[in-house]
Amino acid sequence: MSDKRIFDRALVERVVSELNITDLSKATIGQVVLVAQRLEALTGVPFIRMDQGVPGLDPCQTGIEAEKEALDRGVAAIYPAAEGIPELKQAASDFIRAFINVGVSPEGCIPVCGSVAGSFASFILCSQLEQGKDTILFIDPGFPIQKSQLSIIGARYEQFDVFAYRGGALEEKLESHMSSGRIAAIIYSNPNNPAWICLEEGELEIIGRAATRHGAIVLEDLAYFGMDFRKQLGKPGQPPYQASVAHYTDNYILMLSGSKIFSYAGQRVGVTAVSDALFHRRYPALAARYGGAGVLGQTFVGAILYMITSGVAHSVQYGLAAMMRASVEGRLDFVALTAEYARRTARMKELFHANGFHIVYGRDVEQDISDGFFFTVGYRDMPGAELMRELIHYGISSITLSTTGSEQEGVRACCSRIGSEEIFTLLSERLGAFDRDHR
Repeated sequence: MSDKRIFDRALVERVVSELNITDLSKATIGQVVLVAQRLEALTGVPFIRMDQGVPGLDPCQTGIEAEKEALDRGVAAIYPAAEGIPELKQAASDFIRAFINVGVSPEGCIPVCGSVAGSFASFILCSQLEQGKDTILFIDPGFPIQKSQLSIIGARYEQFDVFAYRGGALEEKLESHMSSGRIAAIIYSNPNNPAWICLEEGELEIIGRAATRHGAIVLEDLAYFGMDFRKQLGKPGQPPYQASVAHYTDNYILMLSGSKIFSYAGQRVGVTAVSDALFHRRYPALAARYGGAGVLGQTFVGAILYMITSGVAHSVQYGLAAMMRASVEGRLDFVALTAEYARRTARMKELFHANGFHIVYGRDVEQDISDGFFFTVGYRDMPGAELMRELIHYGISSITLSTTGSEQEGVRACCSRIGSEEIFTLLSERLGAFDRDHR
């Protein structure tokens, strides 16, 4: 090892110890963020931040203006209804119809404090629907926080890395898990966090069939809605549409987040859309636990979501409604705006390739993955945990794929904070130094 490292080993180890991180290789996203921030504060040397998936674009002005108008009308003095304001429920229903080509009634479009709250409430719901169905199946890699949510509620989970089970191979793998009868729900993100793979129509049909056959619910995380930039998505009412399992089963809950679609992360708002058939379905177990008729949708809103957040901030709902409505009416091209992420990632990949790195999850079934918000990189045969630790010494922060349920060796990279020419130049220099030291 040469002396090209920006942060020496002793300093990094001291910071890790001060932050009470027992194993840096297994550090959470939040812990990696703290390490990078602390090293920056101690040395004044900026990090290249590839760790946390925060938006790197300006927030949508349409939402901001709508929030201001709502606040001026005095909504801050009024508790929002837990089921959401009518304007947002209708706008979300129209948005789903326009961009997924699926009908979800306004009744089933429920505002949540981001997809994190949506998944948490959905896990509680799904794990309580039927006696003996207490396990959530993760099609990994995925968002680590969701497994942490299951730890809080004490629910079981199973997982598998989809890397080797694309296309038709997915069906047999799914069946091997679901044949036990214990799977209450299946969860995945599409496009995928962290790998940016996109499940294709045939794979979504396989998932939908399995969910219907085994009575499981699909939790489809669409946080990166419309960001398969290989397709001309984002034209309201026109194909191609956002791929979704909703075309292949009635057993679905869709999670849409304002954070990335509209760069509105600071307002913590999204929509959980429950299919019409599922929303009105009755479950005796829900009636026994919560009272009432055991209707899924009513229980989800009144007995679970309300107990978590008591509703979503009033003005924010008006903001999201305005952005969704503008998108449906063709006044806001959110896909054109987020396409900036694809341009950044394409440049980043070029720099990584030039310095001995490779893309870990590089293919969908029949084509290369899209450039987008996230991507995954490995370096030669270096284990992912070692790669993450070594990159920190060169002022580059990331997270290991092992923390996402992946069985592949590498790290997740996010492009959102890599926007200026200065940062691209710095990234090129640091990757070059890393490569020279590790050849």
